[in-house]
Amino acid sequence: MTVTPLRPVAAPAGDLSVWPASTAEGPNGRVFVGGVPLDEVAQSHGTPVYVLDEAEVRDRCRTYRDAFPEAEVHYAAKAFLCRALVHWVEEEGLGLDVCSAGELELAVTTGFPAERILLHGNAKSPEDLRTALRLGVGRIVIDSPAEIARIAAAVGPKGRQKVMLRVTPGISAGGHAKIRTGSDDQKFGLSLRDGHAQHAIARILDQPQLQLTGLHCHLGSQITDVKPYLVAVRRLVGLMARTRDAHGVVLPELDLGGGHGIAYRPGDPALDLTALARRVRAELIESCAGAGLPVPRLIVEPGRAVTGPAGVAVYRVLAVKTTPERVFVAVDGGMSDNPRPALYGVRYVPRLIGRPSAAGPLRATVVGRHCEAGDVLAEDVSLPADIHPGDLLALPVAGAYHLSMASSYNLVGRPPVVAVSAGTSRLLVRRESLADLRARDIGL
Repeated sequence: MTVTPLRPVAAPAGDLSVWPASTAEGPNGRVFVGGVPLDEVAQSHGTPVYVLDEAEVRDRCRTYRDAFPEAEVHYAAKAFLCRALVHWVEEEGLGLDVCSAGELELAVTTGFPAERILLHGNAKSPEDLRTALRLGVGRIVIDSPAEIARIAAAVGPKGRQKVMLRVTPGISAGGHAKIRTGSDDQKFGLSLRDGHAQHAIARILDQPQLQLTGLHCHLGSQITDVKPYLVAVRRLVGLMARTRDAHGVVLPELDLGGGHGIAYRPGDPALDLTALARRVRAELIESCAGAGLPVPRLIVEPGRAVTGPAGVAVYRVLAVKTTPERVFVAVDGGMSDNPRPALYGVRYVPRLIGRPSAAGPLRATVVGRHCEAGDVLAEDVSLPADIHPGDLLALPVAGAYHLSMASSYNLVGRPPVVAVSAGTSRLLVRRESLADLRARDIGL
């Protein structure tokens, strides 16, 4: 489909402030993203449907490259990955970080250079490591002592693999307890406090098959304050200095991970990327000068901040139910395509699209179709009082950790992904059908 793009709407009232920059309002309640009316996408592809603004993704990649011109920027594939996105990221000059053989193989078979990919994860399977070595992955992040010998043995006596060590710097940061990964009481990395990180460094350096290029940390997700990153820089530079003093080795790379927070609702805090880049760079220079170290090459790993604001989920209303306590608006998706509200208590601000309404506001709770009381997408939000079955609701900031964590709960197939750009749309990922679900079940 091709549509003449409309003038983007400014959002002083905030209702469109968290939508893609290309979002524009048209007549009769229509909302356009990338010049394409969302109701037309729903009509063409059914609902639920996920819409991804290609220009928004590319612009966010460029923003990171501009903010960190001397660093490596790796897109965190776990936020969302498909073959088209692999191409966009590669064309914009970013690397990738992946967490499994599946993500790695999809990227490489799509044409992404393996040497620009970093593999991490707290429990890599033998298949993950075999695939990484077979495809020639750039770096493997070691997350536990057991991986040191496993990777060295898999490399073989004549091989050599670049590795990093994931360090737990003892910093609690992130938007929810379940996504805070920099403290000592969780499963990732090796602790600075108890000496495990230092011991692992010594073991890696004793393995001729492994080339330790630097240290890695990831503090958590949805971090909106720069300060935790500055503390991490100081602590990891301190470990680099101790490594030099103990082993005579100067590590050339420092990976601060990602976790950069974004706004899901108007008024939510978000991480200031410009401030982050400026202050991390200054802290890194100062800390290295104090330790007598050369400044290592910085690596950052944004995921959510690249694709999250570029995505919009479109649902169709199936039922409106009034109870003594509240009004429920039930849609045809829910926790199977977006488990974040059930996992982390996250809430969104959906919007009626595709028709005008002069009705007054109604306080409602938007819920999914699944057999769980916790299947709630948006609690106590304002919708038109004449909301009814058949209406379309669009939910912004849906480009990260929705479909990447989706399931087929209740045997409901996962939605398709449609890219929009410059007034055109194209299908990237087709809807998971009942035939797909039946094909996996071979036990009869």
